Amino acid sequence: MNAHVRNCASGMIAFAAASAAFPVCAFADEGAGINAILPQMEEFIPMLVAFIILWIVLAKFGWPLFEGMLNKREETIKNSLEKSEEARQESERLLAEYREQLEGAKTQAQQILNNAKLTGDALEKEITAKAQAEADAIVDKARAQIEQEKENAIKELQATMADTSIAVASRLIGEDFSDDEHRKLIERYVKEAGSLNG
Repeated sequence: MNAHVRNCASGMIAFAAASAAFPVCAFADEGAGINAILPQMEEFIPMLVAFIILWIVLAKFGWPLFEGMLNKREETIKNSLEKSEEARQESERLLAEYREQLEGAKTQAQQILNNAKLTGDALEKEITAKAQAEADAIVDKARAQIEQEKENAIKELQATMADTSIAVASRLIGEDFSDDEHRKLIERYVKEAGSLNG
């Protein structure tokens, strides 16, 4: 506030105080008309002097104190507004950081889920392939064993049939074969039995 406004305000306060100190009856006259509002000179001078003294005292001591209080209050409000603005900016910064961290955590969790799914799929494929390989190995082993047993059974059957055939032929013919004849007969019979089996 400039000095002119301050002086005007001080003057109005001084006038109000002087009016309270000297009753309005000093302005009154028993007569009517213009004399009713004009003050009497013997009472006006002391009132004017009191007004000027009060105005000087207020201008010298009262108004600077009042202005200091206003400035202090203004500074306090300004500081509070600055602190609240700083707090608001800090809270917005923290909120942005928390949101960024939350998005990072979501992305990381999704990546972990994806990795777990891929690992599970790979493990499932590996287990399935291993089980299939083991099953195939068991089947192949069983087939080989069946073939071997089949061959053994055929050989045993051929040998049995050969012995039986020789015994039957010996009885029918009524004579014994020599070892060479016996061997030739068996070999021929085995070949014929093999060709019939094939």
